[in-house]
Order: sequence, then C-alpha cells, then structure tokens
Amino acid sequence: MDKAQGKALREKLPRSQQGAWAVKPGREEVLSILSDQEQGRLSELLPLRHARMAASPFAFYRGSAALMAADLATLPTTGISVQLCGDAHIANFGGFRSLESHLVFDINDFDETLPGPWEWDVKRMATSVEICGRQRGFGHRWRRRAVKGAVKSYREAMREFAQRSALAVWRRYIDLNDTLRQVRKTVRGSDRKAIARQLEAAYGKNNATAFERLVRVSDGVPKMVYDPPSIVPLEQFFSGDGAKRLRDAMEALLVSYRASLPPEYLHLFDQYRFLDGAMKVVGVGSVGMRAWVAALTDKQTGHPLVLQMKQARASVLEPFCGASAFPNSGQRVICGQRLMQSTPDRFLGWARLTADDGTVRDYYVRQLWNWKMSIDYAKASASQIEMVAQLCGWTLARAHARSGDRGAIAAYIGAADTFDNAIADFARAYARQNEEDYQVFLKSLDIS
Repeated sequence: MDKAQGKALREKLPRSQQGAWAVKPGREEVLSILSDQEQGRLSELLPLRHARMAASPFAFYRGSAALMAADLATLPTTGISVQLCGDAHIANFGGFRSLESHLVFDINDFDETLPGPWEWDVKRMATSVEICGRQRGFGHRWRRRAVKGAVKSYREAMREFAQRSALAVWRRYIDLNDTLRQVRKTVRGSDRKAIARQLEAAYGKNNATAFERLVRVSDGVPKMVYDPPSIVPLEQFFSGDGAKRLRDAMEALLVSYRASLPPEYLHLFDQYRFLDGAMKVVGVGSVGMRAWVAALTDKQTGHPLVLQMKQARASVLEPFCGASAFPNSGQRVICGQRLMQSTPDRFLGWARLTADDGTVRDYYVRQLWNWKMSIDYAKASASQIEMVAQLCGWTLARAHARSGDRGAIAAYIGAADTFDNAIADFARAYARQNEEDYQVFLKSLDIS
C-alpha cells in the first residue's frame, strides 16, 4: 500500500471516527468474558487474582485485556495490520538491559501479541494514560494533554519512520540514560531525585540480586526460599516421589526450552547448571497462570542465572484476529517479542510440557531480572507520567513500524492533531466504560 492509498483510507474511516465509543452500563458480559479467561488457571490463586484486579480501576484494566479486545473488535479499522502487543497499557512498558548493556526503554510484556489492527494498541495505550490520571485525581485538562501527548509522540514517530529505511527503523531504540540525562536538565529537583532512584533500582535488578533474594543455602545445598503465595519451592508441593517428579518436570521443561535456542545461545545456556526451582506469582492479569523460576549457576565460576518460565495460552486477540501461525503459544509470544522489541534478551525461548494427567502446556522463557526498570504510577509525579506516556507512544510506533506498513499508517494519521483528538475522545469514553465494568466486577465479588 502506498502513501496515497494510506491517505485515501480517511474516506473509508475518517480519523475523527476513531474517537467513537458508547458506554454500555451494567453489561453482564464482563463477568462471562473474565470467567472464560480463568478456565484452566490454578484455582487456589484465583482469589488473589480477583483481589489484585479489585484494587483499583487501573488494576482492573490491567487484568481485563480480553474484555477490551472484544470491544475493539466491534469498531471499524483502517485494515492495516501490524504485530500487536495486545496489552499495550503503560505499565507494560519499562526499562531493561540491552544486548549491548544499555538501559533501554521498550515494551516488556507480550503475552497477548498477535498480528492485528494497529489502532487497537494505540487505543489501549491511550486509555491507560487516561485511567491512570483519573486514579491519581488529575483533572480533565491534564488527562487530555497527557493522552494527546502520548498519541502525538506515536504520530510524529511514525511519520519519521515512514521516511527511513527498514534497517534504520530496526536499529532505533531509546537509551534511557541519554534520555533521562536530558530530562534531568529541565525537571524539578524532586523529579530528578526520583529518576536517580529509579535508575539505581534498575541497575540493582540483575541475576545476582534475583539469586540472592530467591535462593538460600541450607546445609551446603542451595534451595529456593519459601515465601507463599509469591514464591513456593518445588519441594513444597509434594513430598518424596512427588517432589522428585516435579523437579524432573522442570528439568524436562528446560530441555524443551533448550531446543528452541539458536546455536550460539544454546552453547551459552549449556555453560549453566540447574540448581532448584519454584512457582512464582506474577502480575495482575497473569495470576493463576503457571509461572516458574529456575535458579542456575555458571559451571566454571558459580555466577548465577535466574530464568522465568511462564505459561502461554492463546492470545485474547485470537477470537477476533484468527489463530496464531505458531503451533506453540510460547513461540507466538517470543517471535512477537523479537519482532517488536529493539534488543531482546539472549535467553528468550519457548517450551512445551505434558503433565502427568496428559495436559499439554506451553511456556515462554526469559531472564527474570535484567536491569528491570518500572514506574510506580501510584507515586510518580504528573510530569513524570506525561514524560513516560510520550516514551510509550514513540516506542509503540517503532514497534509497529518494524512489522507494518509504516508509510500507509503515517499517511492516514497525517501531520495535524485530528487523530490525537479522536483518540483522546476514545480514551475518555472508554475510561468511563472501564469504571462501569469495574463496578460490575466488584459487585460480583460482593465488595463494592
């Protein structure tokens, strides 16, 4: 599709119509969609999932990607497909260590990734800014400015990428040290201190720190800590033969994962020895899914490596965008991540394990901590949130430009702020929808 065709899509779907959403109060499908999502999860963890989602409208939004996917599927789109994140709310962006040991800013969650309409990610990201602002008590004028700032960042970045070669787009990333160094010159003192603390915390989140927190040596034998419900070692699930079978299953999972690695990283992985593992409860929407952590050490030096193996199932987008092209849901996640991220983790891979009852489960694997930097949106200042929202917009555009028709998208959204205003309208309307749905959810738990 050329730029003229991209611009002509405005006749099919005027940019102003991207802002359309009619709130549907008290709709009961909220409960059925969320209930369907919980099928096959660990039942003993569902109360924790509910409690985390009930904490606030923003927490509920984080756990209800399936609900928004169903809503977005009812809206018209331009028909331009990209590799979607599928859950592009602002808390799913952050910092991590690149292959070149830079602290980069990027999308960091790909559980729902799948090809689909580019507008869906933009609307989910923009709405998350609006909901975050509402939760913090920021006024309408601030919220609209912050949302428009994020969308403008997406629009301007996409227009820039449309002028660059595919290779140039592929190479682009945000170096957080460089970005924050510039920002520190213009922000107030309290924000400078907050940024410094965030950087310090990020550099401290590495394999050594993860190993120190998760592993204790008892009688000379390294064992995972017991800290339920967040961390439960393998040996705590069963005793005797049952514990051995579970450990064997984790080792089998690592063998399956090993087969997914490219040759050069396979050799790297083989330099490590498995010590112990545990189940770990992660996130909000992911609670109840099986997630394991494996502690390994370098065979020569004893230096640690901690991997997370998280269960992957069909994307919430698949009922509307079609089934994944990949036979393994973990492979879907990792291939989507490699396509969207600027500098993905060396240890990314996928695995499959058949349980004793014959149930087949897919997993994706990555390092647990790799200079992970996240924003505490409950405490961040208004100016910090605005800045991060703009970084999210740029990053999402870069991710979409790597897989989609960046020229056509840029031509459609244009140079004016028509698209920005429309998405801000949508974000405000859908934030109200989220609040209505949140109340329905609370009533179902009898805690409203």
